[in-house]
Amino acid sequence: MLTDREEALKAAYIAARGYWTPWTEGLLRFSPAFLERYAAYGGYPASHGPLSPVMVELLYVALDASATHLFEPGLRLHIGLALQRGATTGQLVEALQLGAAQGLAGTYRAVGILDEELDAAGMDAPELQAPLTTDQAALRREYEDRFGDWPQHCDLLLRLDPGYLRVMLDMLTAAPTGPGLTEAESTLLSLGLSACFTAFDPEGTRRHIRRALRLGMDRRAILQVLQMTAHLGVHACALGVPALADAAEGR
Repeated sequence: MLTDREEALKAAYIAARGYWTPWTEGLLRFSPAFLERYAAYGGYPASHGPLSPVMVELLYVALDASATHLFEPGLRLHIGLALQRGATTGQLVEALQLGAAQGLAGTYRAVGILDEELDAAGMDAPELQAPLTTDQAALRREYEDRFGDWPQHCDLLLRLDPGYLRVMLDMLTAAPTGPGLTEAESTLLSLGLSACFTAFDPEGTRRHIRRALRLGMDRRAILQVLQMTAHLGVHACALGVPALADAAEGR
């Protein structure tokens, strides 16, 4: 049986977060003070800022689905909450597509290292110095028109393997069936994926902050996304508390 204090903590948590899980139940019993303080800490960025309730859930979906995290219980929970709060399947699919695109971060950084090492080894790469072909120039304009910038890694990929940049751009701009994300929403979700500690990408974080500012996004929305990425740290408790409960009960 829960005490009156524990019942009050549980009710407050559910009111603030919209859910209750076995790990929060376990944490209520093992460390109610931490649960109370976590509820205030974890709930603060989600409720203080201009992001809509739908965007809050879409960000959690993207982060939980990320290949750098893969937290299925949270993913299923937040997909359900997103739908309850009015998200479309198109928005959810796009959030997942942005997670798929997160894999490009390693390629972006590594192709820059390849360029540096080719130069250090004195190995010529004529295509890096040659003028752009008509097709290459058109592909660059298409990328710039869509994203408003031209990162160095794109220039390297365009010159070394324009076919790859072509299919990459096609993937990044694929639209779902039905209503999806706005450009601003997509940029903020991409920012969250870049800034999250599970795969912190400084270059991508800076690029998406610049895009958000260029789109006229409120700096409070940008800050809110950056704060919300820390939420994933609580999954140490989400996984650990049930395991502790099982061990304590001899299961």
